Amino acid sequence: MQPKARKAYVPGLAALLVAVVAGCSGGGATDGAVTDTKPGGPSTATTAQPGKYRTLREPCGSVPRSMLKDLLPGAASLPEDQQTKVYQGTASVTYDTDRRVGCSWKATSPDAANQLMIDLERVVSYDPSVSDADRAQEVFTRKQTAAGLSPSTASGTPGGTPSASGKGGTGTDTAPGATTQTGSPSGSGSPSGAPSGTPSDGTTPDGLEPRVLDGPGDAAFLDDVLARPGAAAQQRTVSVVFRTSNVIVTVRYSAQPAHPTVVPDSKELQDKARGLARTLNEQLNE
Repeated sequence: MQPKARKAYVPGLAALLVAVVAGCSGGGATDGAVTDTKPGGPSTATTAQPGKYRTLREPCGSVPRSMLKDLLPGAASLPEDQQTKVYQGTASVTYDTDRRVGCSWKATSPDAANQLMIDLERVVSYDPSVSDADRAQEVFTRKQTAAGLSPSTASGTPGGTPSASGKGGTGTDTAPGATTQTGSPSGSGSPSGAPSGTPSDGTTPDGLEPRVLDGPGDAAFLDDVLARPGAAAQQRTVSVVFRTSNVIVTVRYSAQPAHPTVVPDSKELQDKARGLARTLNEQLNE
């Protein structure tokens, strides 16, 4: 029996296989980078960092009961079952609770009515070159501009307007010079009794005007609007908006006295709204 013949070795085929393997394994982009193969030379584009927050807290349970009692004094005179319902709040209707949530509360008494609303929005950037936090800052800036505060106010020197030092715990916040506020905010409420810190003409006291705040969060501002929703009622709404990384939080607190001559006190409303904003910021950073 003759031995089996060996298969012929083909140098050309071996060289071709080596070339194919080298082409597949060599010259590729590094992990985590994108290679631009457009004419003019390859370049590497980095992807922006995702936001700190991937989910949002349940909003109606975020406000401590002790704070709700202070913010909604009218609830204290209600029967216990109605108090429980008031303090539970009403969740906002949203389509994605990982992107936006909110809750509102309202209490009315013979002397006053109060309304509280909180809104939390998680911003996501769909541009790989823009981080979630940067995109959130863009959204925050638009809200700030809509409140009549230009981004330049953040430097403490609004264009052509001297800054005012805060009063009653406002720290080193800056404020534009305008004092009279108009508008029609939603919600209603009021502290009981005659106010001690608001002028009788309804203007906002010096140092308590709408302004950029030092905190909470990475950026924050406060708006204060006095309006007449009825023939004689005077309603004041204080809003505190702040950004922490890629989450924007809005606290809106309104007061409307039952007596037409009572003007809601700016300082009282602002102190309460800012206190709640600080609490929500602390919860986000737990």
